[in-house]
Amino acid sequence: MRSTQAARLSACLLAAALALSWGCRTHPRTSPAAYPAERPSVEEPRREAAPEEPGAPLARMGYTIQVGAFAVLDNARALAERLSGAGLDAFYFPSGSGLFKVRFGNFTSRAEAAAEAVRLKAEGRIGDYFIVGPVDYAVTRPSLIKPPADVSPPPVSVVRERLVETAESFIGVEYAWGGTSTRSGFDCSGLVLAVYQLNGLAMPRSVRDQYQAGAPVAADRLMKGDLVFFSATPGGPLSHVGIYIGDGTFIHAPGSGKNVRRESLATDWFKSHLAGTRTYLAPGSTDR
Repeated sequence: MRSTQAARLSACLLAAALALSWGCRTHPRTSPAAYPAERPSVEEPRREAAPEEPGAPLARMGYTIQVGAFAVLDNARALAERLSGAGLDAFYFPSGSGLFKVRFGNFTSRAEAAAEAVRLKAEGRIGDYFIVGPVDYAVTRPSLIKPPADVSPPPVSVVRERLVETAESFIGVEYAWGGTSTRSGFDCSGLVLAVYQLNGLAMPRSVRDQYQAGAPVAADRLMKGDLVFFSATPGGPLSHVGIYIGDGTFIHAPGSGKNVRRESLATDWFKSHLAGTRTYLAPGSTDR
């Protein structure tokens, strides 16, 4: 009888040991990936692989609402967060002379944009506003002076330079997309969206959608204004994006509480984690 009990005890101990070993295999220990001292914050990774087929060319922006002229960045950020929290996808941007403004919406007509602005002002959500129209963007006008209606759109090279100038205007700014506090209040793709929309091109919202909207371009053929995409782990899903500005450098929003800055693609981490490169401007693309 004692031998039977001992056999049963041995069997139970063996089963417990096997269960523990199987459980460890479910959660294996791994060595952390080597990141730079200040690695970029990344968006919540998706399980599906990054799409390889480019989408349709970026549409032109319609009419958008601009509000505020804030000397304090936090005030512009707070307004953008409140509007985004209401589903309006607002962003703030430096407008020169140390001021920050907020824009939101993409309406098909000036009347539609004005009606929304009037409603929001009546509700006390915004103050004075300005409607920005298609003729106010870089893809339409070759200079800061509004051209006559019969003037052709500027060449793509001009739009690319404007994209770089706009991205550079954010350098040193702590950038946070409104309404993303669940992701540490930070969003690299929000910076890309702001830069493109400020120049009249309706860039989509997420890193994945931005990747899909572009056309593939070789890393050694990048031009100003193209986007560079990264993954947190080599071969993993897309998680970060920056704006190429030439000479092997790009501008991005690197992480929560950090400022927008330039980086080199030759840096070890960015070089090894580069996951894709996309272009959104082809010769004649601004003529559509």
